[in-house]
Amino acid sequence: MFSVFRKLNWFFKHYWKRYVFAIIALIIASAIGLIPPKIAGYTIDHIQFETLTLQLLTAIIVGYLLLIVIHYAISYLWDYTLFSGAVILEKWMRSNLMQHFLAMTPSFFGRYRTGDLMARSTNDLKAISLTAGFGVLTLVDSSIFMLMIIAMMGFTISWKLTIASLIPLPIMAIVMNKYGAAIHARFTKAQEAFGEMNNDVLESIRGVRVLRAFVQEKQDAQRFQAMTTDVYEKNIEVAKIDALFEPTMKILVGLSYTIGLGYGAFLVFENILTLGDLVTFNVYLGMLIWPMFAVGELINVLQRGNASLDRVNHTLNYQADVKDPTKPVHVSEVTSIDFSSVSFSYPDTEMQQLKDVSLHVQRGETIGIVGKTGAGKTTIFKLLLRQYPDMKGKITVSGEDLQHLSLEQIRSWIGYVPQDQMMFSKTIRENIQFGKEDATDEEIFRVMQLAHFLDDMKQLPNGLDTQVGESGVTLSGGQKQRVALARAFIKDPEILILDDSLSAVDGKTEARIIDHLRKERKNKTTFIAAHRLSAVTHADHIIVLEDGVIIEQGNHEQLVKQQGWYQEQYNQQQLEDKEVTG
Repeated sequence: MFSVFRKLNWFFKHYWKRYVFAIIALIIASAIGLIPPKIAGYTIDHIQFETLTLQLLTAIIVGYLLLIVIHYAISYLWDYTLFSGAVILEKWMRSNLMQHFLAMTPSFFGRYRTGDLMARSTNDLKAISLTAGFGVLTLVDSSIFMLMIIAMMGFTISWKLTIASLIPLPIMAIVMNKYGAAIHARFTKAQEAFGEMNNDVLESIRGVRVLRAFVQEKQDAQRFQAMTTDVYEKNIEVAKIDALFEPTMKILVGLSYTIGLGYGAFLVFENILTLGDLVTFNVYLGMLIWPMFAVGELINVLQRGNASLDRVNHTLNYQADVKDPTKPVHVSEVTSIDFSSVSFSYPDTEMQQLKDVSLHVQRGETIGIVGKTGAGKTTIFKLLLRQYPDMKGKITVSGEDLQHLSLEQIRSWIGYVPQDQMMFSKTIRENIQFGKEDATDEEIFRVMQLAHFLDDMKQLPNGLDTQVGESGVTLSGGQKQRVALARAFIKDPEILILDDSLSAVDGKTEARIIDHLRKERKNKTTFIAAHRLSAVTHADHIIVLEDGVIIEQGNHEQLVKQQGWYQEQYNQQQLEDKEVTG
């Protein structure tokens, strides 16, 4: 149970001064809180024996008021210091998770679904934060504060009465331990179910157009209802155990009160205790209720925190498949890119996506990559971006092995426009500025002209300041592609990768964008993967992939003369274009 504190040892070591101060202040506040009951008993005894004077009563009242002020000040200090520490932990953990997500490769996101990652970044972090704040409070109150109360009861009143009143404590320890184990198991299942539900909701929101198009709203609502029912039932299982804590504690506290009052009254009748002592003892028994409750709360909070920390640590302990080399080699400029007998299979698959691919690219060349769907075009780009490990063969940049270069340097060279354009829920200006943070409006308008988006922008309600919505929902497929192109163009990258990035635009627009590309990137390297061959006819070199193997290569004229797949596909597309224009 207490292993969660050991797992968070790195945080407590860093902020040990804060926690030592908070705990000492908490103990002092608790000690001050033990004085008023003693004064109350002392006053009652003076009343009983008719020895209470006005001077003494005034001193008692002033003392009470002074204790209230001191207790308030110290309580504020420990409360602020302790719980602000818990907030810092949550912030640290959330930052670590975010940095971890950004460093991860596609295989990580294939293993962990978005909804589950969101659950770990929200609910689980809240449970961990609760452990570092409320958990520490309950630990101190259920141990030190409880011992302080028991010591006051025993040393200043009666050990016999104290021991008799605390008989229910061992029973409580056994019961709470069993409750804690049950809470841990059930809370873990509840959090997993919550993650599944999160993921389902995200998919439904993203795919709402498809759901409506296929009239699947009712089925999706039923599926969601089933998932919410599952989450509800698992949380009810947690709540059932949670609900046992308070009544169990009340029964045990009630037993303590019964023993305290019964046996205490007997000791008063026997003149072993005074009436004031009995009143003080029962006030202490009342004060003992919270520490006894705190035992249950401590177990509950620690088990939840432990389960959540295990889930978060499991995510953080996932090692990135692709890492920076220990001593990265620096390459000042990209003069050439070489693929030498490159073969590759995606993780958990036996089929090879690339087989013995070799390609030489000189700076300033435009390379076209074509082939059937699934031929391996995107895979080449992913390897150039170093998104996957375990590649056979070698990719070199300016003669240096790609694996010897830092990830930051590799990706700083590249402007990448993938097949599925990602638009952030920001303005068009902000989406384009991802390519260049300090880009001016003049620069943005220029790249939008290159991407042939200026006419579209005039029709948008707020121009550059138009919000694109969740994943660019307010833009059409062609508009999203051209904003993504502008984002890559404004970076003016050494290597530009267009992965079927013109598929959603018409032929005339494509021709204009390609013409702009030829003029703007004369001394820069460009890779273009496309299904529409008109996008690559201008390329210096074109490779045709089939099942991960280069089956044809050359420029456009050479490939047409070879009378293979390229020539057949080109003629077919030319015929289709004539039919459309005709």
